[in-house]
Amino acid sequence: MLKVPVKGNWNLYQADPRLLYISLGILALTALFLFVRALRMFRVMAIVALIWSAIMAAAVWFKVHNYFGSKFFDKVLSKTIHFQWGWIVLLVAVILLATSVKKERLEVK
Repeated sequence: MLKVPVKGNWNLYQADPRLLYISLGILALTALFLFVRALRMFRVMAIVALIWSAIMAAAVWFKVHNYFGSKFFDKVLSKTIHFQWGWIVLLVAVILLATSVKKERLEVK
């Protein structure tokens, strides 16, 4: 998810474990609601996952850009650490998850 020059590639656990655990909890609840066919709650949790993923990407971006609290070191660090393609995959996945269930009415004849 992040490319760090000295250490190599970091996944979300190495960047911030709390964000990973909350994300896994949200996705586990979403999967549970899908398997028990609670589609209304699945839709709500998919939207929560979409919002959480955007907040998570912003949190990691701010953590990278304000790691030391010093403008010089933060500027150097933010130029060396780059986001990887995993963020795009994550955001596309939660967008597909949020748009996978439509609200339709059945007409009984």
